[in-house]
Amino acid sequence: MTITHVAADTSGEAIHEILARDGAVVIDDLAPSNVIDAIAAEMEGFVEATPNGSDDFSGRTTKRTGALIARSPASRELVTHPLILDVTTRLLHQASSIQVHLTQIISIGPDSPGQSIHRDEWAFDFFPFPSDVHPQCNTIWAMTDFTEENGATRVIPGSQGWPVDLKHSVDETVPVEMTRGSCLLYSGKVYHGGGANRSDVVRTGLNLTYCVAWLRQEENQYLSCPRDVALTLDDELLKLMGYKIGAYALGYADDVRDPLDALRGETGSMGFGVLPETPAT
Repeated sequence: MTITHVAADTSGEAIHEILARDGAVVIDDLAPSNVIDAIAAEMEGFVEATPNGSDDFSGRTTKRTGALIARSPASRELVTHPLILDVTTRLLHQASSIQVHLTQIISIGPDSPGQSIHRDEWAFDFFPFPSDVHPQCNTIWAMTDFTEENGATRVIPGSQGWPVDLKHSVDETVPVEMTRGSCLLYSGKVYHGGGANRSDVVRTGLNLTYCVAWLRQEENQYLSCPRDVALTLDDELLKLMGYKIGAYALGYADDVRDPLDALRGETGSMGFGVLPETPAT
């Protein structure tokens, strides 16, 4: 039981096949070092100001620092990475549109115990999604090397099809060891958890998650990114953040205005959209 690693030039189709089969896959060395350096520099003050978690699940020696689209211009390159969006769109193919679910730097401090094994899709009020419906696709970009000793994310490969069980143990998992700049892609259905950090350094990962656009986002992008910053962003990033119709008749503003028009104070209108001839399956 291992995590498959692929090269950064692997096709989205091939990566999706592994992700659908195993629930997780690592793309080695996908982010250039200068991009990781820039994100770390832009977020340093915010990370320092972030308090540790207040419970065992969030991690009492772990910091979770969000709002990256607003705070870190360099992170936008990873949020909109074409290969990641290609694979994500393939996994979430039953939805007509996807959106950013959360942006977060997770800093696991020394002597931190392992996180309980869970599924991320449980955030949707533990709704029992069918086994063949994927509501979200997640990434963790390594901002430091991930090793078993320093708390690499732990995954149960192939568990995305298993029934709901709150009692899976770390013994069932494998550590996702990867180099700085590599990216772990994993389904919201796969069982996983942050590893125990037994080293004397902080393990830092950038968690960027996507979900189908008809579900509520974990991180409220409209409050996390102030309007004055949003007005400086390009249309494709804004749409990915949720400034678009998420599905037929979902997400318009006031008098059936396009969300981008509403953001910019324009009067254009787009209506409800067009009903699909054949629903997604």
